[in-house]
Amino acid sequence: MNDRLLSLAAHLRARHGRRVQKIPLDTNAQCPNRDGSVGRGGCAFCSPRAAATGLGRLPLAAQWDHWRQRLIAKYGPRTGFLAYLQDHTATHLPLSRLTVLLHEAALLPGCMGLCVSTRPDTLDAERIRLVSSLPLAELWLDMGLQSAHDATLADINRGHDASCFARACAAASDAGLAVCAHVILGLPGETADHWLATVDFLNALPVAGIKFHNLFVSRGSSLEARWRADAFAPPGREAYVDGLARCLARLRPDIVIHRLHADPAPGELAAPAWAADRAGLRHLIELTLETRNVRQGADAPAFPRHPEQP
Repeated sequence: MNDRLLSLAAHLRARHGRRVQKIPLDTNAQCPNRDGSVGRGGCAFCSPRAAATGLGRLPLAAQWDHWRQRLIAKYGPRTGFLAYLQDHTATHLPLSRLTVLLHEAALLPGCMGLCVSTRPDTLDAERIRLVSSLPLAELWLDMGLQSAHDATLADINRGHDASCFARACAAASDAGLAVCAHVILGLPGETADHWLATVDFLNALPVAGIKFHNLFVSRGSSLEARWRADAFAPPGREAYVDGLARCLARLRPDIVIHRLHADPAPGELAAPAWAADRAGLRHLIELTLETRNVRQGADAPAFPRHPEQP
């Protein structure tokens, strides 16, 4: 599948000549869409756990060592590492606290770069300058969009519109940061045509990477109540893979693909059951791309090529 898509693994290996792995680090950040800064209750799809590893009680150095030793044992001593501040919204931390954590992460042994979780409505000029000032080879902002359709964003209680994402993406890119957009395929009310329109929206922006996630219902999310009331149903596995294949063919060929599907944490998944079958989903994606001869960007409209991101 690597010759069909520009994967993150291939991109990093080409840039650095070796395998590079992300290490997730908990910062105990909060979400502005939960604490009242933007809204309450969080996004409809979001689990209260919010991608935390459960090691937030430990300092960053101890978390780093915990994962790094395991990954070195698995992949070998030449493996490079990126620190991923991923729980909730790292850029929602107070600027003073964020400054300490970013500089601490940058000095972790063997750290080649940072990936920082963010929302477009928490990414001001000071935070952009702070991240871009770090002397590291890879600086990524993992920025949630989910959908380019404002009606969908309002329905899922996202707390910002698509134009907010576009402005934040442009500002981050102008500062030399690589933006990885997060997109969910299967949100309530959307069809595959909506998904393609979201890809077109991102194609026209200085986006450097993308994460595709299949919608699944998380336990404890507000979406769970809607699902249990039969107010909506997440797409089936075949529908997701079909739509994903179309999106990949539409996606600009220089955009680095960080993920092709979501992985529910143990105990997190309410529905659909197929979302827990990671191997089966991956196999179907690979088979579909091969059978249809799908190649990233084959159907992409003509967009100006953006300068290569750092």
